Amino acid sequence: MTTETMTSIWQGTLKGCPAVGAVAERRRRTSFDDVECFTAMTGDRNPLHFDEALARVSPFGGLIVQGGVTSGILNALVAEDLPGPGTVFLGVEWRFTKAVRVGDTIIGRIEITGRRDDKPICTLRTTVLNEAGEICLDGTATTYTVPLKAAAERVGP
Repeated sequence: MTTETMTSIWQGTLKGCPAVGAVAERRRRTSFDDVECFTAMTGDRNPLHFDEALARVSPFGGLIVQGGVTSGILNALVAEDLPGPGTVFLGVEWRFTKAVRVGDTIIGRIEITGRRDDKPICTLRTTVLNEAGEICLDGTATTYTVPLKAAAERVGP
């Protein structure tokens, strides 16, 4: 497929065609509010998230956030940064390798490892690190980017 054809496939996407090797990162400090919000959505009331005395004597040494809080930073990365607005996950394969404690700062990282020439689909390396640089989540994802450019132009700023 020619570069011109590939570019036209991505033309309707808001951020255009991402380059293989492109990287985006986001950082945020987790909080107990994250745990409560995630619980309100899912009903996950695992004592490791809520019972400080129990969590303190667990292998984690304190309250931990749910895995969905840890992986949530990756949702923001793909939807806002790379590939960008209109992007949804088609599939993920994640390994949670280290718990994230309440109050830890996490750094989400996305790297484009592949891009289809016939559709706006990317493969990604996905990582979440803690502030010590330890990997908490590692894996891959496949995304699809909906071409929103025409709709965005009709709606305006």
